Amino acid sequence: MHVVCSDLEGVFVPEIWINVAEHTGIDDLLLTTRDISDYNVLMKRRLSILDANGLKLKDITEVIATMDPLPGARAFLDWLRARTQVIVVSDTFVEFARPLMEKLGWPTLLCHSLTIDNNGVITGYNLRQHDGKRKVAQAFVNLNYRVLAMGDSYNDITMLKAAHQGILFRPPQAVIDEYSQFPVATTYDDLKEMFSKVLAAD
Repeated sequence: MHVVCSDLEGVFVPEIWINVAEHTGIDDLLLTTRDISDYNVLMKRRLSILDANGLKLKDITEVIATMDPLPGARAFLDWLRARTQVIVVSDTFVEFARPLMEKLGWPTLLCHSLTIDNNGVITGYNLRQHDGKRKVAQAFVNLNYRVLAMGDSYNDITMLKAAHQGILFRPPQAVIDEYSQFPVATTYDDLKEMFSKVLAAD
């Protein structure tokens, strides 16, 4: 039996923080896990920027409400879920993800949560567990699943390494250069071809 562990942002939906940066005009929020590999460093930077600019949770969720899945993402996800189990494993937060999950047809999502004060200010973040993406993939391996994983950023690499087969989807060139052991897909048709071969062969 197979299970696919997939990243969310950059694979099925646009990068949330980039959209927030574009809507607010705060260029410092443009950095993502494609740019900074240490997630804790990145999140502490983001929270500091939100605080300095007086942005609250509602400011971010209002932006997210305007976002749609990437073109072709819902159709590809439906295609994949018809053939195997799919678990979306993301470094986003439950407070952000709900509108996007609805637009994707409510796939299973494992992610983190935020600490919000009574004024709606984001005061902290709570990791579901450290290195959670890798641990999800490894858990399914331990359950005797054949694990396939896909992602686009530095924070997906440990998940891809833990899986039986890892695939990079539209990654930046720096990630391709550093992790050349993983095949690269640039379209959903590429992914369909790759998954079809693996699912048929195993």
